[in-house]
Amino acid sequence: MVHTEELNVEDAVEELDGGRRSSFAEFWAYFSTNRTATFALFVFLALVAVAIFAPLIAPHDPTQQNRDALLLPPFWEAGGSATYLLGTDPVGRDILSRLIFGARFSLFIGLVVVTLALLGGITLGLVAGFVGGRVDALIMRVMDVILAFPSLLLALVLVAILGPGLRNAMIAIALVLQPHFVRLTRASVIGEKTKDYVVAARVAGAGPLRLMTRTILPNCLSPLIVQATLSFSTAILDAAALGFLGMGAQPPTPEWGTMLAESREFILRAWWVVTLPGLAILITVLSINLVGDGLRDALDPRLKRS
Repeated sequence: MVHTEELNVEDAVEELDGGRRSSFAEFWAYFSTNRTATFALFVFLALVAVAIFAPLIAPHDPTQQNRDALLLPPFWEAGGSATYLLGTDPVGRDILSRLIFGARFSLFIGLVVVTLALLGGITLGLVAGFVGGRVDALIMRVMDVILAFPSLLLALVLVAILGPGLRNAMIAIALVLQPHFVRLTRASVIGEKTKDYVVAARVAGAGPLRLMTRTILPNCLSPLIVQATLSFSTAILDAAALGFLGMGAQPPTPEWGTMLAESREFILRAWWVVTLPGLAILITVLSINLVGDGLRDALDPRLKRS
């Protein structure tokens, strides 16, 4: 009898694992039909690998200055050197090494910002959508006030209040992005909380916290995943903008926006010091946005092909 029960448990576990594998296979089947998104995903994964292994890949210390190699052009131009493949900046630092370490900073910024915005937005959105009434009205009016300001301008004001720096810039951007997650979570909760499975769980004795976190929230994750992906690119772009304005990461941090700010006066003399960090921002943001579009198509049942 005990042996039979053990077999039943093992069968149930295997069935659950098989269901998860089939769900992922179905998701990948839809996602991979978008070849642009698939290519963008591999580009993004390559950027993640570069960020993780930056100390091993970078040929030089990103903060080391060489006074004998100021504003060297890339190796393919006259006067370039194979020692500095993409040239050097106005104080003789290797641009390739700074771009590689800049990927680490930019992806770290995006991860922290999205995590903060996602946690706060889901919490407030769950409470607003589930409780309703005055609590809902209060939370949503605060979110409306935040959305009434241009996002970059509001982030700039918050950083000016908190003080310049990478940490304060991430906090400011997370606060600016949070209303999007609050509104999306609230709308999903309102649509789900009256469905039969929620009513059945309530009748079975599930408390409000369990209903919100274990019953309703898992069915609201698809749009939140897409929004988190798109917000990831927005966070990188806003952080670069704040760095360019001198309110984000401070020199000599090899952050792409800060690299642009340090080199803008040399744009006519040395195109590479501005163009290469700008291209890094463009490629990163574009790849993440394309991945987000692919996730939207793969996770939204209305967009799936029959």
